Amino acid sequence: MNLELSPILIRLQNMLQGLITAIPNLLIGLLVFALFVFLGNVVRQAVQGFATRAGQPHGIAMVFGRIASWAVLAFGALVALTIIIPTLTAASLFGALGISGVAIGFAFKDIFQNLLAGLLILVTRPFRLGDQIVSGDHEGTVEDIQMRATMLRTYDNRLVVIPNSELYTNRVVVNTALDKRRLSVMVGIGYGDDIALAKELILHEVSRLDVVLSDPAPQVLVRELGDFSVNLEVRFWIDPPIRREAVEAQDQVLETIKRTLPSHGFDLPFPTQQLLLHDQTEDGDGDRSRQREGWPAAKSAARGQAKGEA
Repeated sequence: MNLELSPILIRLQNMLQGLITAIPNLLIGLLVFALFVFLGNVVRQAVQGFATRAGQPHGIAMVFGRIASWAVLAFGALVALTIIIPTLTAASLFGALGISGVAIGFAFKDIFQNLLAGLLILVTRPFRLGDQIVSGDHEGTVEDIQMRATMLRTYDNRLVVIPNSELYTNRVVVNTALDKRRLSVMVGIGYGDDIALAKELILHEVSRLDVVLSDPAPQVLVRELGDFSVNLEVRFWIDPPIRREAVEAQDQVLETIKRTLPSHGFDLPFPTQQLLLHDQTEDGDGDRSRQREGWPAAKSAARGQAKGEA
């Protein structure tokens, strides 16, 4: 059986000729792309400089510069492809990009959402690096704001990676957004204690603490008549409003109140319960209209008679 090799040789020859013919286009395309790379660097530096002069932080200026550079490089790659492959027209290229763009958009929807949310966070700046925030069940210090996620270091030194889309769409509490922060602690006194005197003593002692601001001044409010105590809320302000200062301030305020009130005769009640028992030997036991609570009827009658004779 004889093998016919001429068709294979002819095809290889045609491929080699096509490759040689495409070399000029390839070189021109690479040169054009190199020019766009240089142009992208120029655009990146220009955008960064403009953003810096506009008052934007260095991190945001870098993000804007990179986005502009990526846009220039993407356009340069499209131009280079049309030069290297002459049969590839702009219409067919953009048509293919449109179809593939829809598929890529559905496949990477969450990634693009996080990227856009990260860009909006960097622009609007609802919080900054070093701020202490609360997001859902997580609370800590913002360590880094990236395009996809934000790094949060908790107070027990753990790193939490939170997608930017969650931070942008959900509620976030920024504890260090303002220069002052109000804290409060609850303390209970007995029902027989003097509320006005308790307020005066607490305000006098709390105002002397270094961690408590004098302006705004501390306050003591009656918040509840509880089951076993009159509950007072002690409000005070601190600066700076960071977590460490807040914990230390609450510790000092509670320690001061615990030392002051008992030394002036105030009671700090603990939970108590009162049980009323009835004598189950009475004739009316089980009858809700006649059943007595507390002392049996006979003993109550005996007490009443003794009081009458006296």
